[in-house]
Amino acid sequence: MRKSRLKLKPCGKITAIVILLSFLMPFRVSGEPLTEPQGILTENSMRYYSDSEIDLLIDEISKAANEAIEQAAGEAARAAFMASLEREAAAYREAHQWRLEAQMARNTGRKNALLAGAICFVGGLVLGVSIQNLLP
Repeated sequence: MRKSRLKLKPCGKITAIVILLSFLMPFRVSGEPLTEPQGILTENSMRYYSDSEIDLLIDEISKAANEAIEQAAGEAARAAFMASLEREAAAYREAHQWRLEAQMARNTGRKNALLAGAICFVGGLVLGVSIQNLLP
């Protein structure tokens, strides 16, 4: 604990110096100039835009278009993934249904085999006993 306090002392001093210097140094804040709404232009009066304004407008439109394209691509990928997931779930349900039907058929086959064996055994006993009684 003492080591950590010794390590934090220089950090505290540096932080205090930076805060004090930030109060002493004037920082200029640059921003966009305030825009004023322009009135409705008539056919005779037309506003001409400078090259920098056109470039700025093109950049903003391009940026917005790229963001829209990325968002649309993300939504399309999400929709494709969901469709794939739904197909996989349907295939899993179908496979599970086929497994259950196969297991039921196996169980039915076992029951039928046991029933056939029991009928054959009882038939054999009846036949054997009846033949035994018929013989002198």
